[in-house]
Amino acid sequence: MKYIHSKLALGALSAALALGTLTGCKKDFLDLRPYTSLTPEDALKTEGDLRVAMTGVYSGLRGADIFGRTVPLLGDLMADNVYQHPQNSNRYTLYNQYQIAVNDGNASGMWTQFYNVILRANNVINSSLTGTPAIEQIKGEAKAVRALCYFYLVRFYAKPFNESPAAFGVPIVRTFDVSLKPTRNSITEVYDFILKDLTEAFTQMSGFTNSSLMHKWAARALEAKVKLTKGDMPGALAAAQDVINNSTFTTLTTTNHAAFWSGATFRTDKLEVLFEVSMDAVGNLGFDALTNIYNQLGYGDMMISDDVFAKFSATDVRRALYQPSTLGQTRHPATFVRKYLNLATERDETKLLRLADMYLIAAEASAATNATQAQTFLNFVATRRDPSFTGFTSTGAQLLEDIIAERQKEFACEGDRFHDLNRLKRGISRSTNFPAAARTIAYPFDKRLLPIPQSETDANPNIAPQQNPGY
Repeated sequence: MKYIHSKLALGALSAALALGTLTGCKKDFLDLRPYTSLTPEDALKTEGDLRVAMTGVYSGLRGADIFGRTVPLLGDLMADNVYQHPQNSNRYTLYNQYQIAVNDGNASGMWTQFYNVILRANNVINSSLTGTPAIEQIKGEAKAVRALCYFYLVRFYAKPFNESPAAFGVPIVRTFDVSLKPTRNSITEVYDFILKDLTEAFTQMSGFTNSSLMHKWAARALEAKVKLTKGDMPGALAAAQDVINNSTFTTLTTTNHAAFWSGATFRTDKLEVLFEVSMDAVGNLGFDALTNIYNQLGYGDMMISDDVFAKFSATDVRRALYQPSTLGQTRHPATFVRKYLNLATERDETKLLRLADMYLIAAEASAATNATQAQTFLNFVATRRDPSFTGFTSTGAQLLEDIIAERQKEFACEGDRFHDLNRLKRGISRSTNFPAAARTIAYPFDKRLLPIPQSETDANPNIAPQQNPGY
């Protein structure tokens, strides 16, 4: 895949190359090589070097077309949660209309930035350094991040696992090789690779430091999410329960819910969020950040749909995360999203793994075999969001519908809804807030997969015939 392994690889190596110039031995100055010839093996000589390289892996996750903005946004915009306001900056218009083109810049950027992070993670994982718990921890973090990237790639660019596991997934790239032009691995192969990484990461990593760093319980939480997506309900339940019972994380309550969402930095208290992509005063995207696409003092382009907002009862604390407009705030009636408030500091983190998800995964994974257990997990979340709600008592098909509805309310504007509807193989029914021609999105439908970037298919003749249908 020449596009990935030439253009991306050199950029991804830059942090390691710079490190090598700072930490190399003080040999005679005549021992010179072009900086582009410095290999990761030369650059990553110490445990400290490896940690610096891992910092580069985390910084890559902030990319505007991955977790900085596009990935969490499309998870709602391509579903039924969020729509583009008629007054807008023309960002993501084609996704609002479901008219994505093969040369779409956001789809190309997502592919490029995810593989850039994967390359950086590969350099850490493939380092020959061994022998200390700290090195094992760092390599475990890199495997968990690599698994995270592949999980999003295979869901955006490939069919759901439970539709066609042998169909085209995405290329699995393990090493740096500028001459490599791989084909797409099967969906099964990609999921197997993800779960292998997560199993090894869980063993290699120790406990929690803060929510901006991968740790063993974040890896286990991601495992639960991956297995739910595959339809492996026993596996999803076991992993989710392991996190619930053994991680010592605590969940949100009605009392601390508002403060949690107004916070402007990563957490060290093990409250709710197991892993999030962290921003700081220097490492943030400014006007390209997720905050700006939602916040009315930024672009303010994206709104929660009227029918989703109507699902929150008056006593549900989550309702306060959305604000109906008043006269003078907008020319069109709309409900603003207030999950991302820290515009001045650009410090809103992108939350990817939360404890509430473990309860709702456990509920869904239990629903078909143990309705009472599923109700317990479901109500653990629902009654902590709405103190006037006495809990669900449904069974059978209605119980599953209640779980999916609770997922929609809990994770609205966090990027999960589109992937939930895909794994459930459901059509998307969008409200009248959306363009008339894009209110009913069938399943399957070609545009529910993103295109393999045209720049990629142009550069790699092996992947060119494997483009997704409709592009």
